[in-house]
Amino acid sequence: MFGSKKKSLEVERIVKANDREYNEKFQYADNRIHTSKYNILTFLPINLFEQFQRVANAYFLFLLILQLIPEISSLTWFTTIVPLVLVITMTAVKDATDDYFRHKSDNQVNNRQSEVLINSKLQNEKWMNVKVGDIVKLENNQFVAADLLLLSSSEPHGLCYIETAELDGETNLKVRHALSVTSELGADISRLAEFDGIAVCEAPNNKLDKFTGVLSWNDSKHSLSNEKIILRGCVLRNTSWCFGMVIFAGPDTKLMQNSGKTKFKRTSIERLMNTLVLWIFGFLIFLGIVLAIGNSIWENQVGNQFRTFLFWSEGQKNSVFSGFLTFWSYVIILNTVVPISLYVSVEVIRLGHSYFINWDRKMYYSGKATPAEARTTTLNEELGQIEYVFSDKTGTLTQNIMTFKKCSINGRIYGEVCDDLGQKTDITKKKEPVDFSVNLQADRTFQFFDHHLMESIKLGDPKVHEFLRLLALCHTVMSEENSAGQLIYQVQSPDEGALVTAARHFGFVFKSRTPETITIEELGTLVTYQLLAFLDFNNIRKRMSVIVRNPEGQIKLYSKGADTILFEKLHPANEALLTLTSDHTSEFAGEGLRTLAIAYRDLDDKYFKEWLTMLEDANAATDEKDERIAVLYEEIERDLMLLGATAIEDKLQEGVIETVASLSLANIKIWVLTGDKQETAINIGYACNMLTDDMNDVFIIAGNTEVEVREELRKAKESLFGQDRSFSNGHVAFEKKQQLELDSVVEETVTGDYALIINGHSLAHVLESDVKNELLELACMCKTVVCCRVTPLQKAQVVELVKKHRNAVTLAIGDGANDVSMIKSAHIGVGISGQEGLQAVLASDYSFAQFRYLQRLLLVHGRWSYFRMCKFLCYFFYKNFAFTLLHFWFGFFCGFSAQTVYDPWFITLFNIVYTSLPVLAMGIFDQDVNDQNSMDCPQLYEPGQLNLLFNKHKFFICLVHGIYTSFTLFFIPYGAFCDTVGEDGQHIADYQSFAVTMATSLVIVVSVQIALDTSYWTAINHVFIWGSVATYFSILFTMHSNGIFGIFPNQFPFVGNARHSLTQMCVWLVILLTTVASVMPVLAFRFLKVDLFPTLSDQIRQWQKAQKKARPLRSRTPHTRRSSSRRSGYAFAHQEGYGELITSGKNMRAKNPPPTSGVEKTPYNSTSWIENLCKETTETVSSFSQDKTVKL
Repeated sequence: MFGSKKKSLEVERIVKANDREYNEKFQYADNRIHTSKYNILTFLPINLFEQFQRVANAYFLFLLILQLIPEISSLTWFTTIVPLVLVITMTAVKDATDDYFRHKSDNQVNNRQSEVLINSKLQNEKWMNVKVGDIVKLENNQFVAADLLLLSSSEPHGLCYIETAELDGETNLKVRHALSVTSELGADISRLAEFDGIAVCEAPNNKLDKFTGVLSWNDSKHSLSNEKIILRGCVLRNTSWCFGMVIFAGPDTKLMQNSGKTKFKRTSIERLMNTLVLWIFGFLIFLGIVLAIGNSIWENQVGNQFRTFLFWSEGQKNSVFSGFLTFWSYVIILNTVVPISLYVSVEVIRLGHSYFINWDRKMYYSGKATPAEARTTTLNEELGQIEYVFSDKTGTLTQNIMTFKKCSINGRIYGEVCDDLGQKTDITKKKEPVDFSVNLQADRTFQFFDHHLMESIKLGDPKVHEFLRLLALCHTVMSEENSAGQLIYQVQSPDEGALVTAARHFGFVFKSRTPETITIEELGTLVTYQLLAFLDFNNIRKRMSVIVRNPEGQIKLYSKGADTILFEKLHPANEALLTLTSDHTSEFAGEGLRTLAIAYRDLDDKYFKEWLTMLEDANAATDEKDERIAVLYEEIERDLMLLGATAIEDKLQEGVIETVASLSLANIKIWVLTGDKQETAINIGYACNMLTDDMNDVFIIAGNTEVEVREELRKAKESLFGQDRSFSNGHVAFEKKQQLELDSVVEETVTGDYALIINGHSLAHVLESDVKNELLELACMCKTVVCCRVTPLQKAQVVELVKKHRNAVTLAIGDGANDVSMIKSAHIGVGISGQEGLQAVLASDYSFAQFRYLQRLLLVHGRWSYFRMCKFLCYFFYKNFAFTLLHFWFGFFCGFSAQTVYDPWFITLFNIVYTSLPVLAMGIFDQDVNDQNSMDCPQLYEPGQLNLLFNKHKFFICLVHGIYTSFTLFFIPYGAFCDTVGEDGQHIADYQSFAVTMATSLVIVVSVQIALDTSYWTAINHVFIWGSVATYFSILFTMHSNGIFGIFPNQFPFVGNARHSLTQMCVWLVILLTTVASVMPVLAFRFLKVDLFPTLSDQIRQWQKAQKKARPLRSRTPHTRRSSSRRSGYAFAHQEGYGELITSGKNMRAKNPPPTSGVEKTPYNSTSWIENLCKETTETVSSFSQDKTVKL
């Protein structure tokens, strides 16, 4: 508690290097992390507090206290305390097990080793023992232990390369560089040990892209920025070693600041059950008051005639006091309306559903031998009620793999496979890929199936050669050879890696670079080009260019960039080629490929020298430097000659398109929350068919201030509704229910499909102001929402916003550490065990290996779990109302004396033995339609979203049904026994015979009822239902036998009663009449309902029965293309390129740094897939019922 209080007061941080004693006075957090909820001391109090938040547990504790009072207890306290302790213990063990694995994960991280400079020596220390101010050494491919100020590295000028996939999901490398004064320290341990600089910086916060501070050392001050900081969770790449000073440790690191707290999650059904338990308790109190008043009246008018025989004291002769005691006695007797076995059964059912998920072979990924796993067993039914899915992009929707697929060169497409007639065909196993074996630099994993490109290269086509030469020269890639002599590329953007690698395979191999030259190997010949200028990429230009002089002395400008930008820079002579290439890029984009235009220009020597002089003057200028440089770039990047275009595939995971389409049909809205850049996120949106060309509009919110964001939202709403609609400015307050009703009305008035794209800095303004209500209103009217460049904490804030204001069930799915806070915030968190470690899996409630399994998790397991839990609860409440309310009716005939109507042993065994297993079997195994039809018809999911199968209205129906059944169970036997004699002429209307008749009728009625409720019969259902009836009779006859009486004469005094009663024909006729009277109204109602007003589920179930012997109907996945739309999907890095570093030579050394080729993601497109699937699903369901029209 003290630590959190301290952190909230921290305004700035002061850290002195190599001085633990100085830093300890500030009481900074150490580097130990805690993601667990409990420890040994806090487990019992916190867990008990959480468990007694369940109203039912508190209710049973209250009943236990009542039963300890002998004056009012008619049941022993043992019957309540044993099941209560059992339930609490079972839940506690499960919670402890879950937390044990969190502790285990924490210990694995905390015990990682790191080299720390202590007492002028490098020593191995556990991560948890690293302190603020320590100097830490990192080596290549190591995880960063804490947030460090970079001091020095193995690279020139103190540069180092890091991968931030754990933080923002991006796999491309980023550059960090040390201060020049500290980079001189190098790897000199003695100088590093003497370093005593003091850093004064911002307090711990969650902003990943900002850092401000000042380093004071040797009587001088140096400003610190984000470029000088390496954050925990990053991985050091392509850098042999580096040294850094710990600024933030453990929970203060930006990674942990972005990790939400582990929350106690409860399902909406569980919250509803808490409310219903309060209602039932109120109903119980009402019944107790009615019976207590009846007791007081009866004692006053009738009972005083019998008091003499009871030897009561004077106080007990008071009829009001007698009524008071009777009230509490009836509260105890009627408590079985909500037996504690309900909660035991719920946990068992949830456990069973969890095992079904774990055992599902259709969710097993053989590629990594990874099964699906239900890591939390208490949330299964919530999977059937999801309305919003929040998905990460990188590694969740995509595979993180970039592949060069096609290109257009001089108006000809290369990369398509044609048959003998020249028609395009799909690639099959029979097609032979291009043989790259003669190229020693080629990678064996690269495949290209169009042999015409290699033929053009061999024939010496100048345009093809120039195209590939441009790919090998115009980039920011660094190269080096590894120990095996293989050429390794270090890439800033994965797209660049794919293009340079493609050129390498086709014989144009980028070998090395210096600040002044680029060396490539052209078809086996080494050629060195002089690098004259580097026109770098930025988000405004959306292109990059290099100006080189070839060995013949010609000056060439090579340019690549977004086709929409580059096509405007072309020479008029390119008009015919432009039209053709534009069609090609549209076709590529229609297939979900990321397109890029390629062009060049021959420059005159004199013109270039004049331009270069002006560029040098612009670089030296103090005013409007950037603007002057941009004008000069525009000046030289004109009159370009078009070469063609490239098409890169950013591979989606298998089945993503089908999953997205199916979930959309299930009325589940998918929001993509990604740390990636806007262009990439939009491209993936198109690839997944979440964004389509058929949409009415795509709104892009990219304002840099709150005012700009508000204005963009206003314009978006105007385009939705027109000018007439007036909007709130965030200050208008509505009651939540009214607001929800208004929102639903507004959503119904919106016609057409819309999408919303919003970036991180705009979202920051929205979340910190009152504009968030306007954003949420707009977003919820859109079919698709994409949030890009968002931090991990912003992901969680978006989820919380929807949870709070939409009152909807949310699911978050991701695969990296940057998704952890989102996963923890959502009602359901799903982790994908992908490329980025197991952090997301460890924080999740469910995990599997592929995004496509989400469809089965929700539409099959989620829907079944919700369906089963709702049927279980409806039946359980019904049978317990029928069982318990007999005491109420009996009260009017026993002087309101709190006498039980049944044998006490029957009360004890009814919920534990006689009716427990049948309802468990239904709750675990029942299904309305099979798994294939659940997948084929996603509209079946809608009842869960609307909470139709169990709600307050359904509970009221169960109450009425239970009251009616209890009424028939009591009054039919009572009326029959009033004036009846047995077959032997003897009277049979004694108390115990009456109890046996009612108990037998009750067991048979509830067994017949559950047989009617069961939709899916298994051998287990039959054994449990009819076995429970047989068990009842065997126990009944045993308890009334001579043998048991001989052993326990006080507990079983009614010898032979069961045999005497159940051998009478009239008793069986009464039982039959009672059963028919109880069941027939329900049977008639259900028959009429299914016949006259069938639900979609009813129709599919009827179709299943009709097709039982036929092959099940399966929906086919149509393979269609999305209508083409040209857009540039090229994923340049979000930050400025490496151009300045390359030309300055800061990142150069005798041997170039060891790179990794970064790889990112993949689009795939198919146009109106949703419409096709919807049409096909409609056709499928139309055959379910010949005379009913199902509108999907």
